[in-house]
Amino acid sequence: MDFALSEEQQAFRDTAREFARQEMAPHAARWDEESLFPVDTLRQAAALGFAGIYVGDDVGGSGLGRLDAAVIFEELAAACPSTAAYISIHNMASWMIDRFGSAEQRERFLPKLTSMEHFASYCLTEPGAGSDAASLRTRAERDGDHYILNGSKAFISGGGSSDVYVCMVRTGEAGPKGISCIAVEKGTPGLSFGKQEHKLGWKSQPTSAVIFENCRVPVANRIGDEGDGFKIAMKGLDGGRLNIGACSIGGARFCLEQAIDYTAERKQFGKPLNAFQALQFKLADMATELDAARLMLHRAASSLDAASTEATMHCAMAKRFATDIGFQVVNEALQLHGGYGYIKEYPIERYFRDLRVHQILEGTNEIMRVIIARQLVGG
Repeated sequence: MDFALSEEQQAFRDTAREFARQEMAPHAARWDEESLFPVDTLRQAAALGFAGIYVGDDVGGSGLGRLDAAVIFEELAAACPSTAAYISIHNMASWMIDRFGSAEQRERFLPKLTSMEHFASYCLTEPGAGSDAASLRTRAERDGDHYILNGSKAFISGGGSSDVYVCMVRTGEAGPKGISCIAVEKGTPGLSFGKQEHKLGWKSQPTSAVIFENCRVPVANRIGDEGDGFKIAMKGLDGGRLNIGACSIGGARFCLEQAIDYTAERKQFGKPLNAFQALQFKLADMATELDAARLMLHRAASSLDAASTEATMHCAMAKRFATDIGFQVVNEALQLHGGYGYIKEYPIERYFRDLRVHQILEGTNEIMRVIIARQLVGG
């Protein structure tokens, strides 16, 4: 059991850290304030291999593992959790095509996705199917060599801006076995988008409903066989949960560093705040819990890389713990800043807003408990 990063992983980390500091951190507040989708910066990240981290290198991906990805996303999120999280979603959708698509689909879609010439979205959630994803109702009826799609998806990151929408649709019976996976390309007749959502956080990525009205999609765009969609979606989410956990750790780590610096400089009652033992203990607990979350996340990533039978449970455990701890650490960092933590002049409030949603998406933390409990007790 080796807890040290390899030399190669240290190189990934250092590259991601430098890119985040130079190209993301100076602009993140403006992206948030103006709700800007930083296309040029995303494409710079893609040039470093961050748009297809665990996509095959034959189609432009980096061919790395899930532990490598966790290290990279922690560093990117330390600068801007919102932008890092969109890169995670793009990676997840691209990997699904890489892992389950045909040779023709891989060659057609992935070179433009790994370069971020094209952007990708993952479309599972519906207005009436959130935690109960298997109850989705968007329908795809076969019509010769096309499917006719009707329905809608909700809260889709990249909605209206992405070029490829990897969608879970119902082609058969009720329940998970009747779901298939289809890549819908921007510009397809019958594809439209709802209004851009005004969100608490995650403002550097567009979010909207994705709407299908007699949308004709070629059967050639189906990823995998009919009925494989739910399995494909869940496989994608295992990795997505690790990435979003890593984004929580990266954002929380930055806020802990800010709190350490602030409590060293700020004086009350004639001495620095960090001279008070109560605050020292608070910082010690924040650092300890964050390190525990990182260790759990890296164990889960190694489990997924090794295709362990317990990988899904480990990913659920890590996602639940890392996103809860991440938000808790940011909340404590804001408290340690006092009133200054609540104003936009300091970055803490942005991280607070961005990390809150991590406890909801990629499966709520309540659903993570369901997954873990089913593994433990059956059902």
